[in-house]
Amino acid sequence: MSVAPMLDWSDKHCRYLHRLITKETRLYTEMVTTGALLHGAQRRHLRFDETEHPIALQLGGSDPADLALCARMGQDWGYDEINLNCGCPSDRVQRGAFGACLMNEPGLVADGVKAMRDKVDIPVTVKHRIGIDKIESYDFVADFVGRVSEAGCEVFIVHARNAWLQGLSPKENREVPPLRYDLAWRLKQEFPALTIAVNGGIKTHEQIDEQLLHVDGVMVGREAYYNPWIMQDWDQRYYGGSACALSQDEIELAMVDYMEREAAEDGTPWYAIARHMLGMRHGQRGARRWRQVWSNHKLKPLPAREVWAQARAVMLEDQLKAEDSAAA
Repeated sequence: MSVAPMLDWSDKHCRYLHRLITKETRLYTEMVTTGALLHGAQRRHLRFDETEHPIALQLGGSDPADLALCARMGQDWGYDEINLNCGCPSDRVQRGAFGACLMNEPGLVADGVKAMRDKVDIPVTVKHRIGIDKIESYDFVADFVGRVSEAGCEVFIVHARNAWLQGLSPKENREVPPLRYDLAWRLKQEFPALTIAVNGGIKTHEQIDEQLLHVDGVMVGREAYYNPWIMQDWDQRYYGGSACALSQDEIELAMVDYMEREAAEDGTPWYAIARHMLGMRHGQRGARRWRQVWSNHKLKPLPAREVWAQARAVMLEDQLKAEDSAAA
């Protein structure tokens, strides 16, 4: 099991929350471009908490030499895996000639993978689509996987939709092109020695279990963000370990402790962290008012622990009202 790299979402604060819920699930950074690392602030892009392991750094780029340098940075910072993005369809990524458009250049991707593998000892993996634009043949994605695997890549994460490079926004590209899981399943059949994981539109345990009949792993994206408590028993279900030992109340309080540490160590405001946990109470009585407190801009000047006390109070109030109503 893994949680997808999600731009503007799967930052270190989001991953810290997820790691409180599941210890085994692999976490991915949001995509970091090679340009940002080579010409920007490494610490801002690469810093993570030691509790986040196992954690993968997803890179966006196409120049093999640049990818190799950035992969080495990732290993030096302690990441467990380097993942190359060959699936993002955004205009900005296309202008940089990487992301999904790299599926048109499997030779270049293979060169990038080889260059990275020559520089690091940790696994180098690829996340990609099943096709681009109107190319819907299995042969296209099979050729891509075959050629890149010859460079030493052994793990492929298949977002089971095409990427439409023209006419759709990144959001629409996650929803409009039809899902074709059968192509990912066929990749596993025809490349049995490779590790094939599937991504895209997977929201329930039933869907996860169905996928695991055909492939080696499942990557969940938006559902893990909007409803993170879905992961509370993944360590037990999929790794033979124990379900999350913390209650939702305990996790919320642990996040408050984390907010205070981040404020003291890095000047991070609590609301930059709280935005990632608004799905924690998904489906619970009082969750709407609880979210309203944590997302109330008027409360930004208050310390995190005072906001937590207000959020807890309104949730308990709604729960007591429900109990009184049921008793009556």
